[in-house]
Amino acid sequence: MRYVIAFFFPWLSLFLQGKIISGIICLILQITLIGWLPAFIWAYTSLNRMYADRRTRKVVRAMKSA
Repeated sequence: MRYVIAFFFPWLSLFLQGKIISGIICLILQITLIGWLPAFIWAYTSLNRMYADRRTRKVVRAMKSA
């Protein structure tokens, strides 16, 4: 679902991740038609990074408890 939001509303995807300043910059970038594609790529990579960080934290917690 977040990837669909990142596709249509890249700025909203960044807002939902708690990156307010990045979301505002992304919104300004998305306003221009040419800037929409970089805004989408930015939001997509940001989502991938967020999920990777979650996986890493989960693995570290599992390693500490073992």
